[in-house]
Amino acid sequence: MKRELFSEVHDDFRASFRNFIETEGVPQQEKWEAQGFTSREFWSRAGELGFLGFQAAEEYGGLGVRDFRFNAVIDEEVARCGLATDGFSLHNDIVAPYLSEYASGRQKERWLPGFVNGTLITAIAMTEPGTGSDLARITTTARESNGTLILSGAKTFITNGHMADLVLVLARTSVGGLSVVAVERGTPGMTQAPPLHKVGRKAQDTAEVIFDDVRVPGDNLIGEPDRAMDLIKRNLPQERLAIAVTALASTERALAIGKRYAIERETFGRPLFKHQTVLHSFAEMNTDLEFARSHIDRCILALNEGVLTPEEAAAAKYRTTDIEGDVIDRVLQLHGGYGYMEEMPIARMWRDARVQRIYGGANEIMKEIVGRGVFA
Repeated sequence: MKRELFSEVHDDFRASFRNFIETEGVPQQEKWEAQGFTSREFWSRAGELGFLGFQAAEEYGGLGVRDFRFNAVIDEEVARCGLATDGFSLHNDIVAPYLSEYASGRQKERWLPGFVNGTLITAIAMTEPGTGSDLARITTTARESNGTLILSGAKTFITNGHMADLVLVLARTSVGGLSVVAVERGTPGMTQAPPLHKVGRKAQDTAEVIFDDVRVPGDNLIGEPDRAMDLIKRNLPQERLAIAVTALASTERALAIGKRYAIERETFGRPLFKHQTVLHSFAEMNTDLEFARSHIDRCILALNEGVLTPEEAAAAKYRTTDIEGDVIDRVLQLHGGYGYMEEMPIARMWRDARVQRIYGGANEIMKEIVGRGVFA
């Protein structure tokens, strides 16, 4: 079905971003995968062209545009070209609200201009070695001392953790309260470890960040003290919807790769798609994609209107990433032994997509949220 979600301005934005990502991103993929992170020059160029922090007010260099359809365009195009990085989604979908909506005026003046122009790379550090999706068990502390916050603890699986110039840290500031504290690169006591060696998404910097009595000014606190969970809950629907958007774009790419292969590859004297089992498999995969896309487009509009619920976002995240995993696995199977070769696009997609069912809240946790909502 023809999508009716986007207007001409979104289409023009898509064409511009697609040209940028294909000419300045895709050719660097092998290099970035080898080193474990994307280049700073790439992010500066993205900021120069207006693809970062466009939600920020004009006085800080942004466009003051709060329309998640632009975010969706970027997330879709990154997945469509096979550039396995979470950097754009982290920047625009996850970190942006903390700086553009929850930060103080002074904090915005300090950090938003660089955030928008791409010279300030950010990270958000929540996950700890012993907590996973259970944020209530956070043990990193930020204790107050004469107007200074002293951070101690360890974070792991942090996107942009190695390169970040500004890390937003979820820390315990009281027995029952968590706060978000901003820590700048180079602050004594903060160690940003080298990128971790992951199964997939190798071009994405993912690292451990250690805090050993790190002292930061008290006014580096984002939002109210002890109220971080309120900020997180407000932002989680957008984060999870972004994962869903990415998952469906990835699914669409996998289906296109599979379709091409099914037409070109012959077995037993005829193209693969002429075999009934293959044809029926494509019918199922295409139907799942079409139904999911229609629903996710409605979720995007609901988010723009401020009415997307946590349960709806959780359902969108777990269902689309399950579909993504199923379709990519089927298309890899269709390729036979060739599908298991690293140089094949579908093999890379297979390894890169697996984490989608883990981060942003494991799919088992998403089902818990949805199930509780049914009986609320």
